[in-house]
Amino acid sequence: MSEKNLCRCSWLDTTKDDYVAYHDEEWGIPIYDDQKLFENLTLESAQAGLSWYTILKRREGYRTAFENFDVNKVALFNDAKVEELVLNSEIIRHRGKILAAINNAKLFIEIQKEFGSFSHYMWSFVNHKTIVGHWAKPADYPATTKESDAWSKDLKKRGFKFVGSTICYAHMQACGMVNDHSSDCYKRSQIIDEFQQG
Repeated sequence: MSEKNLCRCSWLDTTKDDYVAYHDEEWGIPIYDDQKLFENLTLESAQAGLSWYTILKRREGYRTAFENFDVNKVALFNDAKVEELVLNSEIIRHRGKILAAINNAKLFIEIQKEFGSFSHYMWSFVNHKTIVGHWAKPADYPATTKESDAWSKDLKKRGFKFVGSTICYAHMQACGMVNDHSSDCYKRSQIIDEFQQG
């Protein structure tokens, strides 16, 4: 079967090649690298109230503006840098979200110190094992789960911003904490096989 004829998640707009590439090469594949996790958490927080595709189109702009998501550099951003970012048309120019990214970077580092890595902390909310979803159509997907509720609550308690349960669940989907590819999507079984998910 050709790439074009592969069955994919029905929420995906297959007319957008960059969106298809994201679905095929990234979404739902387990991530354990802290830099990638900081990037994803920052972008998911920026998404609040917007579509993921709006953020995906600006991802390269974010990588440039946020020092390729080097958490130690972002944590040191000062007021002058915030003013610069608010004027940057390559990202979402929302002061609250920009300030949240800097705040979250500082707290991300605290978690790394406490747990050895952010990855270890994050994956503990699913007992270090991907939860495999069984969804046939977009209406079946939950917006939140008890796991995303618990993680969101813990992040907020630690002082993180823009980390509601819906944002946390979107992050969990993107980073492979849950495999939410639809039942008929070719990536679902491919990821299950590659990562020996139950």
